[in-house]
Amino acid sequence: MTAPENTQQTRMLTPAELGICIKLFREIRQWSQDQLAEMSGLNVRTIQRVEQGLSASLDTHRALASAFEFEDIDALNKPFTIPFEEELKAAKDKFDREHVTLTAIQLTTGKQFAKLAETCMMDVSEPAFELIREADVAFAALVDYFREYRDFYDLYTETRKFEVYDEMQSHIDALKKLGVSLCYAERKMQVKRGSGPESKPISVTVLYVVGFPLGKEPEQFATPKSGRIRL
Repeated sequence: MTAPENTQQTRMLTPAELGICIKLFREIRQWSQDQLAEMSGLNVRTIQRVEQGLSASLDTHRALASAFEFEDIDALNKPFTIPFEEELKAAKDKFDREHVTLTAIQLTTGKQFAKLAETCMMDVSEPAFELIREADVAFAALVDYFREYRDFYDLYTETRKFEVYDEMQSHIDALKKLGVSLCYAERKMQVKRGSGPESKPISVTVLYVVGFPLGKEPEQFATPKSGRIRL
């Protein structure tokens, strides 16, 4: 007797199955439908139609594959290996083990940003999407100014700090004009200085500053539990 094969079926996805996959890919990345629309160049209504299991064009499939950074842009137009439900759950569980989800708070004023600099010891500051060169430079300038102030804020008089608030505000406003909105979140972490046996972990506040498309700010974002930290 031949033992039954426990193989997965390779075939074209039905529109309903594709909708489930697209929603899963989006949620694993903690993206809203608006964010996926921004990343793919599609409108939100198209994203909604796909996730509802309605038919979509080959070009729509290519745009979605590009947004999810598939190596093969036509991957969604080809026969697909259907994963078992257990595998999907395992993939999400793995993501949850390796990432922490933080509440995104909009960063709107220079004074707000300066006060954050005075209370954090580390930061992770980066855009969540590809910026045009002008916006990329403006974002870098803001981060540089923030880190310099963070390192020396105790040398500023209370009166001089108003100059800092105004300067940070000008950077934030410049980014908004370029279509970039800033969100932040704070996270308590235990870190060690050095690797010697005498080195003990210390509690620090890490500030995450993330640039999102203006008007597309999420309520939450995910970040690796162990990632690049700027001290």
